Amino acid sequence: MSSRRDPLGLVRALPARLIPALVAAMALLAGLAIGGASGAAALAERWRGAAAALTVALPPEAAPRIADAAARIAALPGVAEARPVDPARLAELLRPWIGEQPALPLPPLIELRLRPGGHDPEALAALVAQAVPGAELERQGIVARNLRGLAVRIQALSLLVLALVGGMGAAVTLVATRATLAARREAIALIYDLGATRGDVSGRVARRLAWQAGLGALAGAVLAVPLLAALASVAAPLAGGDGALPYPALALLPPAAAAIAYVTATLSVRRTLRDAP
Repeated sequence: MSSRRDPLGLVRALPARLIPALVAAMALLAGLAIGGASGAAALAERWRGAAAALTVALPPEAAPRIADAAARIAALPGVAEARPVDPARLAELLRPWIGEQPALPLPPLIELRLRPGGHDPEALAALVAQAVPGAELERQGIVARNLRGLAVRIQALSLLVLALVGGMGAAVTLVATRATLAARREAIALIYDLGATRGDVSGRVARRLAWQAGLGALAGAVLAVPLLAALASVAAPLAGGDGALPYPALALLPPAAAAIAYVTATLSVRRTLRDAP
């Protein structure tokens, strides 16, 4: 282990015993990224249907004539389909915000699905008002489309953060492996001269670091649970779910961290011993 590889002794600045704490911090970030990706996926799915549709609100007195109003709106240019919204379905969609018993009667709604191509919301709203006096085009479909796009971007960003955390874990393991080899270079050189193979040395170092990384990731995953639970309780109404956490994905963090540490340490030790004088 020539000193030329580390003239400033930097590899000794990171004792291997710090591996669990560092990996715990990265696992916490990874857990939050997993929760963000899972929540964003649920949000995107929640608004998938809403993003493809618009709704028309009718005055309460038009409820008995909702079928006729739907037929008139369906005949408008650019409208592929217009159908009345079932009041039970509307109550189900609004339950997270207004509860079981709404204080005000719900207006009759007609759901629109537009033909492919761009549509001017202002022009469509004017046509709807002409076809059915008193009808108003709601814009939540446009908002839903924007929300779904935002959710998809959040999901992609969360996956990118997860990949970066994995790369950071590999880098930390690499530095820790070099620190271990530098601190024990005389003992390693002795057993290596006595006939131990690169596989024996790399296996021993890799197993130790993998165990430490697995324990650190387990601690980080446990710390992530209450944080994700708090975020899930806030986001549950928007996602339309019960705030369930991605426990299977969180359970994969310790073995994944251990595997990354084992592979990185094995390759690093083998290369270092191969290049050693």
